[in-house]
Amino acid sequence: MDIQGKTALITGASRGIGRAIALVLAKQGAKRLLLVARDEQRLAQVAAEIEAMGVEVAILPLDLAQVIEVNIAIAKAWRDYGQIHLLVNCAGVAHQTPFLGSRLPNVQEEIAINLMGMYTITRLVARRMAAQREGTIVNVSSLMGKVAAPTMATYSATKFAIVGFTQALRGELAAYNIRVIALLPSLTDTDMVRELQWFRWVVPTTTEKVAQALVAGLHKESPEILVGWQSHLAVWCNRLAPWLLEKVLLIAAPLSKYKQKRYRRLREAGAIGR
Repeated sequence: MDIQGKTALITGASRGIGRAIALVLAKQGAKRLLLVARDEQRLAQVAAEIEAMGVEVAILPLDLAQVIEVNIAIAKAWRDYGQIHLLVNCAGVAHQTPFLGSRLPNVQEEIAINLMGMYTITRLVARRMAAQREGTIVNVSSLMGKVAAPTMATYSATKFAIVGFTQALRGELAAYNIRVIALLPSLTDTDMVRELQWFRWVVPTTTEKVAQALVAGLHKESPEILVGWQSHLAVWCNRLAPWLLEKVLLIAAPLSKYKQKRYRRLREAGAIGR
């Protein structure tokens, strides 16, 4: 896909990967960018950066969990700005905790934003793309959408679901000339992950590298875009020796030594399913 002269809508555009994608699309010659996030002030700051490049931009302060508001906003955006050629679903939240200590409100928020919010806005935009028989949808998953890890159960579940959702849509929407792509970055240095306990030995990538990988993948028409050598290594290890990767992840996870030993004993005793 050549973004030059096209209109793109990016969710989660106020910071992190979403912001980086918005900026790189502006540099690539996008005609118009529609930026979606909950933080209106941050959105305005990103919009100002993009306007300085000579690109038209509009902000849509939205909570993707509010279905009616999202419906109204997308209908107005399509009416006011015309066809959306590229949708990038980047909005997401992560709460890190051992599963037994997880809090239901945090679990519900991850599912509401990461999965249901993406589903809602994709449904609205894809129907309009199908009517015009043109469009590209990028769903930002994660390496944890391929390889799950301790302390990130709900986050991994939503990211696995995004990969499956993307694969299903790719087949369904191809007849309407709509491409559906999964972007799977590894640990990325963003505001969100700085609040998390990082896994040992994982070297974070930058938001700029993730955005550049997306642009390269769009040009190559890649169905899935893995970002970074660690992502490729982890995926191949999971295919060839999943038991080895599981052990590495357990050692690398930010769990106490006591919890790691207890987990191993439960595994050996068969109390935790394989």
